[in-house]
Amino acid sequence: MRNELYDYSPITERPPIAWPGGARVAFYVGLNVEHFVLGKPSTSINQGTAELVPDPLNHGWRDYGPRVAIWRMIEAFDRHGVRPSVLLNSDVAEQYPQIIEAGTARDWAWLAHGKNNSTVQPEVEAQERAYLTDVVETIERATGRRPRGWLGPALSETFQTPALLAELGLDYLLDWTSDDQPYRLNVPGMMSVPYTLELNDLGLFTAHSISGPDFVQIVKDQLDQLYADSEHSGRVMALALHPFVTGQAFRLKYLDQALEYVVNHPGVWNTTSDDIAAHYAATAGQAT
Repeated sequence: MRNELYDYSPITERPPIAWPGGARVAFYVGLNVEHFVLGKPSTSINQGTAELVPDPLNHGWRDYGPRVAIWRMIEAFDRHGVRPSVLLNSDVAEQYPQIIEAGTARDWAWLAHGKNNSTVQPEVEAQERAYLTDVVETIERATGRRPRGWLGPALSETFQTPALLAELGLDYLLDWTSDDQPYRLNVPGMMSVPYTLELNDLGLFTAHSISGPDFVQIVKDQLDQLYADSEHSGRVMALALHPFVTGQAFRLKYLDQALEYVVNHPGVWNTTSDDIAAHYAATAGQAT
């Protein structure tokens, strides 16, 4: 089946992208702020108990994120002048309003990330328009800002999701991690902004069991290569984080070290996915 959502476009054959201030790499943190439904299998650190109801081992691990871990991560973001692009489950507005309050005070960018991270998009296909409307409007009420971007729980979509989101006024997706630059989708008004499954703490720390120093080196290597690639056209570097992973006490200093390297690197635009999408739309990404 051909993917009709976007066309093949080799990065070597595109018009150059110029980021503000002559920057070569646009950097943003994709911070997953999520709610998990008790009693429904979801992201787990130990599959041996994932089907149990309840599952204290895995649910407690996930629940450490909003209770403890995110608050030490906020201190790290503040130290380095990072405004996360928050991939927000709409259930967070009801379950953890203090996080919304802290992010609003810091002018975080808010993206829609489904209702919760125990429900993937194909599960709601029959009522998807109503479901998406509720997610978007709940986030708008809670944050005072209508989200412009979308990341599906587990990066999930139906074939209708992009067009339905465009109807709701959103203008970009992170789900299709197929590029180092934004690009227009074959849905009027909708684009893709780079996200990452590789530079993503969930896979690095839990699936691959890397160490903290390894994480720092991987972040440095990613930036160094993207900077080299960007000699003639800008690139995007996304760092995907989950509080219940990187916010663990023994990992925080490595997040500090990684952020310090990136935000102080010459030619880096420390920004949000919202601002990347807006700049691309206004310059290199006009519809043709």
